[in-house]
Amino acid sequence: MKIFFSEGIPEYNSYTFNYGIYCVMEDQSELPEIYAQGFLPYSGSTTLEYQVFYLARSLRVDLDRFADSSENRRVDRKISELNISMQCMEKEAILKEDTAFLPFAHEYARKRIGDSMPEERLQYIIRQSIGSHIFRFMQADQTIGYVLACIKKNMLHYWFSFFDTELMRSHSLGKWMMWKVVRWASDQNLEHVYLGTCYGTKSLYKVRDHKGLSFYDGTGWNQDSKLLKSWCKSDQDRNNGDRFKGKIDQNELIKAVLNR
Repeated sequence: MKIFFSEGIPEYNSYTFNYGIYCVMEDQSELPEIYAQGFLPYSGSTTLEYQVFYLARSLRVDLDRFADSSENRRVDRKISELNISMQCMEKEAILKEDTAFLPFAHEYARKRIGDSMPEERLQYIIRQSIGSHIFRFMQADQTIGYVLACIKKNMLHYWFSFFDTELMRSHSLGKWMMWKVVRWASDQNLEHVYLGTCYGTKSLYKVRDHKGLSFYDGTGWNQDSKLLKSWCKSDQDRNNGDRFKGKIDQNELIKAVLNR
């Protein structure tokens, strides 16, 4: 793996000279280390010939601390009446035998994601070797959802989900599918499930719904859920400065870094 920095907009008034931080994967065996350092796969450009990752406020479930929450149990009780089954398969097997997958994913992206997920980008994401497995959710002989995931050694990344948009009107289908995959990973004795970024109030459902969470705070994995919630709630109102400059006691942050 190789890490590189891409310069952002300079702000001389606050002495803030930001850089986007990226990682280029050189071998599939590097995936657990890449995720463990806070990186997530970048899919914003469909012309990239390399598998690039970006550093962000990544969220993960540490499965040695995982347990079902009351919200998990509530959602599961309501969905249990639907008798949904889940199957984890290698991506190539799904693409070969399940002709419904691609049209299903395209339709979901059109309805729920919109212009930021044109067909070209979705096809690019599905082709990436990072996505190694697909979870298929079925009710009798009808497919009601899929999850594209990266599974490597001791970790799983819950990358993209696609599900029945009509059924979600009556049931918390997306939340249940995420919990179901986390539970599967726990049963498989994996160590971590990565849930993507965690910014803004729209991400708070991930924080509320799962026990055993930690987030990448720029220096390491932080288990302080109260701090994470406060950051998410204040994301929209922040000025352009970084958190170090906005810290009332900057020495407190430096001490925390040195003690890690």
